[in-house]
Amino acid sequence: MSGLFEVPWADYQSELTGALLRTVLYTVVSFAGAVVLGLVVALLRLSRVRPARAVAAVYTEVFKNVPLLAIIFLTYFGLASVGIRLDVFTAGALSLTVFYAAYLSETFRSAISGVHGGQTEAGEALGLGRAGIFGQVVMPQALRLALPGTNTFLVDLLKSTSLLVTISAAELMSEGRLITSATFRALEVYIVISAIYFALCYPLSQILLWLERKVRAGVPLTPWRRRRMRAARALLAADISAAEVGPADIGLKEAAA
Repeated sequence: MSGLFEVPWADYQSELTGALLRTVLYTVVSFAGAVVLGLVVALLRLSRVRPARAVAAVYTEVFKNVPLLAIIFLTYFGLASVGIRLDVFTAGALSLTVFYAAYLSETFRSAISGVHGGQTEAGEALGLGRAGIFGQVVMPQALRLALPGTNTFLVDLLKSTSLLVTISAAELMSEGRLITSATFRALEVYIVISAIYFALCYPLSQILLWLERKVRAGVPLTPWRRRRMRAARALLAADISAAEVGPADIGLKEAAA
């Protein structure tokens, strides 16, 4: 153990900082794409059109049952062999997007299906159209149901960026491999790289758990939502005050008569 911590880390500070930023960028871009694509696939799975359901089901089953590493190789090396050449960032982000979209689509489909059908009927009774019912009634409730699984996949996606080392994507694990090649201190280097991943993933998971508890408790998280909640509470308080004052006034009038 006395031989540990002999790598001149100050010499690699700028490279590690750049690799860390690229790791975060891969995570943000890939997760945003996976959420959008996953929601589209989930809606196709719930569609009344059978061909749309079939296409979405095939997509989900294929990408759920193929390893992420194989998808990365197919995207970067496989497509290049047929003339479709993607740069490293595009290939890496696309691989993560299509892989995690398959899992998120199942989470979203389950959450949307979990909203009681009476909520849709209530929206129709209020005169809302299909888009209004989905955006204002179904989606907010489905979000609460989907949040735990979505949070888990976000942290898992962040860790899975390490697999992009296989295409030299210049993220944290790739930089760790370069430092190891230069210093021959594999144990120390990969301990430090693992610690950096932990420093990224643990706070993120705790923040997501906090967000999940707040959403489950119905706490408004946006200024617009807080204003709506304050206005609703004010109207409710006014209605309660009117209901309490009304019978008292009637009783006083009867007593005076």
